[in-house]
Amino acid sequence: MSAQTSGPVGQSPIRFDAAGKVTGAARYPADGVAPDALFAKIVFSNQPHARMLSLETSLAEATPGVVLVLTAADVPVNEYGLTMFDQPVLVGLGATGRSTVASDVSRWEADKIAIVVAETAEQATAGAEALVVEWEQLPVVADIEAARSDDTLVHEEAGTNSYYDLKIRKGDIDRGWAEADVVVEGRYELPYQEHAYLQVEAATAWVDEQGRLTVETSGQWTHEDREQIAHALDLDDEQVRVVYAAIGGAFGGKEDMTLQIVLALAAQRLRAIGIDRPVHCRWSREESIIGHHKRHRGTIFARLGATSEGKITAVEADVWLDAGAYNYTSNKVLGNAHLSVGGAYEIPHARIDSHAVYTNAVPGGAFRGFGGPQGAFVAETQMNKLAEATGIDPVEIRRINTLRDGSEGITQAIMPPGVTLPQVIDACAASASEISQPAPFNPVASLPCEPAAVKHGRGFAVGYKNVGFSFGFPERCEAEIHLFGTDADDVPTGAEVFHSGAEVGQGMHQACLQMTAEATGVPLEAVRGTFSDTAVTGDSGSASASRLSWMAGNSILGAAEEAEKAWRDGDRPAVGKFRFTPPPTETLDPETGVGQPNFAYGYMAQAVDVSVDIETGHIRVDRVISTHDVGRAINPRLVQGQIEGAVVQAHGYVLSENLVVEEGHILNPRLSQYLIPGIGDIPEQVESVILELADPLGPWGVRGMAEMPYITYAPAVIAAVHDATGVWFNEFPLTPSRVLAALQSSATR
Repeated sequence: MSAQTSGPVGQSPIRFDAAGKVTGAARYPADGVAPDALFAKIVFSNQPHARMLSLETSLAEATPGVVLVLTAADVPVNEYGLTMFDQPVLVGLGATGRSTVASDVSRWEADKIAIVVAETAEQATAGAEALVVEWEQLPVVADIEAARSDDTLVHEEAGTNSYYDLKIRKGDIDRGWAEADVVVEGRYELPYQEHAYLQVEAATAWVDEQGRLTVETSGQWTHEDREQIAHALDLDDEQVRVVYAAIGGAFGGKEDMTLQIVLALAAQRLRAIGIDRPVHCRWSREESIIGHHKRHRGTIFARLGATSEGKITAVEADVWLDAGAYNYTSNKVLGNAHLSVGGAYEIPHARIDSHAVYTNAVPGGAFRGFGGPQGAFVAETQMNKLAEATGIDPVEIRRINTLRDGSEGITQAIMPPGVTLPQVIDACAASASEISQPAPFNPVASLPCEPAAVKHGRGFAVGYKNVGFSFGFPERCEAEIHLFGTDADDVPTGAEVFHSGAEVGQGMHQACLQMTAEATGVPLEAVRGTFSDTAVTGDSGSASASRLSWMAGNSILGAAEEAEKAWRDGDRPAVGKFRFTPPPTETLDPETGVGQPNFAYGYMAQAVDVSVDIETGHIRVDRVISTHDVGRAINPRLVQGQIEGAVVQAHGYVLSENLVVEEGHILNPRLSQYLIPGIGDIPEQVESVILELADPLGPWGVRGMAEMPYITYAPAVIAAVHDATGVWFNEFPLTPSRVLAALQSSATR
């Protein structure tokens, strides 16, 4: 029953939940609403920055069908936040509970001001429309530039809008510039990105038969959801139960609270007035786009120096991320951008200053890669510009500088063992070299144009990304395995794994079953799973940071070993519980940035071929060679799906997705206005090159990889467009109008 060298791990059985998801039988949070359910309408302030003077609820309460109207005065502890309590549950007057943040000020158009509960969704909406609110308008801090002046503070209690800062001071930066023969520099603008999950936010809350306040929803960390609900409602954790139904996508967008606390509050207050009925809410797409956080927009100033032989001598960067109205995970995202803006290279001398600033815009938060895509876009574009300036091949200049085993990282800590960037670079370059000719022009796949106007180019980028939580966070993951049944040789014939790891579309639960079968020796078809229910599954940590397969696998190995001991002791069923704790990480020194921020990394490289119509500005991505060291592929088909899915999502980020935010308002909160790639827009061909070079600490050698294909896509596309047109782009998305304007401007110089 110990870990085997062959078996279900490394195979690609059809995932057990596939049939339900393709037939519509899978139960998502918006499905299966109880016949006696009440419906809640969550009322947004629609005020980017204003102080509430009054809120009259009597007309709403008198609306036919309305059962309950809740305001800030009903919240026991009117504060929440994933990494700091800087956000009120409800903005309003008369709050009597504890709170570290002023509750009477709306700092974001989607701040919540009331919960209206009614017999039907339509009646709840009518009740919400009957609320009468009076506001005092306050100056809007619209963007990073406005925030930096501190003329208007988004959070007066913080004393400044630039509320979170990080530094790196490595070597002697003046010496680094003195040794540089070539210097490249630029200002880079990073856009927002909307998560655009298949299913918008939905939840149902009730009090269960054991008296627990229960919320069924979709998210990325059941136990963290429970903790935040319990905090805001002033309950013990054990009084709250969180269950995840099927999840129609998350990508970091469901790490933070949307409906969890407010629906739990509604269920609690209904029970208090003698109404024992579940309450349900499902956001519209417009409510979702307005009401949850985005990938951070930002501005980065960067400078890179090297010798004429291509060896890096110095890196400087100033990173500014727009946190929006509340922190959410901005401090964590900033940390990752802070590490990645220097690139996956040996850097002797560095100065990097990074800042998160409050504004009255939509909050920034986690989104696949969380800070890595922003930092890598700058680092890799700088490297491609350096390759051009020195006349050195883009692949070769990376070979000269890449991190490798024993390298000292940007924070002056030795990289964790198993750095495989040299092998990844070589494998990607070898695959790309097999394709030397541009793809034939296909007018069916593009707008009609003159073939002579189509220019072809290739771009290259490499990167690395942390696996697991960083900067001293107490990382952990729990698993429980039951062994049962027996054959003539007293070998268990069945197993069940209990795990809270969230299945957000990536195949996590299938991977858990395969790893459990591998670890116990029980046939895969005899393994079942119970997942994502705080009542019966331990704390797994979040489905984020490319951590879950790495962490879950180690926890499953430990639980299997404990279950095997219990089996040998005669227990039937035999139960094994295990809490896995990886090597510790460290917070960075506030003045120098010295410290070991991560315990493991994943490594990637991409080569991208594009065609550019220089008469219209349209770009077609012809081929993507996406190369990844995954350590060990638990399910190779799922790994390939993750690569292709990440490429398509990154494709939208760099080419078409343009969220328009002005004076704190999102102006295009519909998918008809916000253009995610359709089937005719995605790359013509994606080649997934999967390397299996074991991580020394990973279960079966596994490395995390779900975010990795995202990290390098934007700079590879930007480099390919430059190769085709001779024009560098320091901002995106590369919409046809932006590309055409730049080409025309370049032609007139």
